[in-house]
Amino acid sequence: MILHIDMDAFYAAVELRDDPDLRGKPVVVGGSPRGRGVISAASYEARKFGVHSAMPSSQALRLCPNIVFVKPRMDYYADISKQIREIFFDFTSLVEPISLDEAFLDVRGCAGLFGDSVSIARQIKSRIKSETNLVASAGVAPNKFLAKVASDLEKPDGLTVVDPDAVQEFLDPLPISRIWGIGKVTERKFKTMGVQTVAQLRQIPEASLQAKFGINSSHFWKLSRGIDSRQVVPDRDAKTISHESTFARDIYDVGALSAWTLELTDQVALRMRRYDIVGKTVNLKIRFNDFQTITRANSLTEATNSTNVLADIANTLLERTLTRGGKPNFDRGIRLLGVGVSNLKSPQQFVQKTLFDHEDREKQNRFDQMSDEIRDRFGHSSLRRGTSLEHEIRHRPDPRVDE
Repeated sequence: MILHIDMDAFYAAVELRDDPDLRGKPVVVGGSPRGRGVISAASYEARKFGVHSAMPSSQALRLCPNIVFVKPRMDYYADISKQIREIFFDFTSLVEPISLDEAFLDVRGCAGLFGDSVSIARQIKSRIKSETNLVASAGVAPNKFLAKVASDLEKPDGLTVVDPDAVQEFLDPLPISRIWGIGKVTERKFKTMGVQTVAQLRQIPEASLQAKFGINSSHFWKLSRGIDSRQVVPDRDAKTISHESTFARDIYDVGALSAWTLELTDQVALRMRRYDIVGKTVNLKIRFNDFQTITRANSLTEATNSTNVLADIANTLLERTLTRGGKPNFDRGIRLLGVGVSNLKSPQQFVQKTLFDHEDREKQNRFDQMSDEIRDRFGHSSLRRGTSLEHEIRHRPDPRVDE
């Protein structure tokens, strides 16, 4: 069975844990509402007012005038994420991180050591709670899609199990929005056809889906039947290391997307360095609110795992794709953004081209290695990288926004 472990309101939960005065209040982690800040995470109290991640901070303040803003501490959250991931590795080596706050685990074959998959999920949730004082939700299912859907159904602190012999009983009553790739635009198209549940979607002939949704029809047809053949792929075995984020609400602001691009790239580069992997191709994935997905890629002359180099390429791809003359050149909202690096090899497999390239690359490698060592020893917040003002992602002694 596959487990999907998802930390509940992770960034916000960390801040609530660390500052008891915030508990019970509507709290968001994000940039200042006085600027062009964006919400990275919202507590469950804030969500009751309609506040969600990727929302402009100014809009969140309008929805909830007494909301409490906390500046993100991404390096600190990464420290805690690493601690949680070590718990996963105590049960299985087949761990595929999706972001700082979620991962897939393949626990098939672990029953002899730790019990069945449901027991393992309970043990992981218990250890996360006891060792970090944070709460996670878990989905247990025959594949990744079903596990992901299951983990989201009973938040917070949920544990949902999908019986392999009762997949349709699990899926059929759910709204079609639970199918990956069905956003608001696609959902409206389905509703014009009288389709609101997975059971109703499943009754549509495949040919009719093809006529209405084109290349996406096969995707919808398979997922409505719980079919997902993807395997859990650990970083060390991956052909591509990537991170992506699906936004609760569509984003139209290029500056906010640039901030997310940097955040995603930093997570990818850190994972590459942990496994001593370098890559030559930077990949950018953009999914619009009508489910059209475009990918862009750029190959480097020299393989690298440098955050700065990879982020420069990723943001260049973003700007070329979405702007013209320095101004936004798209009228559809973006619901998903992803950054990945492919053509992965060990550093020894690449030959340096010139002495200048070698010296420049070695200088950057020494900087990244020194940064990682300092962070591993003293915590991520002991050394920080300049990041986008859109999110104001930087650590300060008091992370709350001064009024």
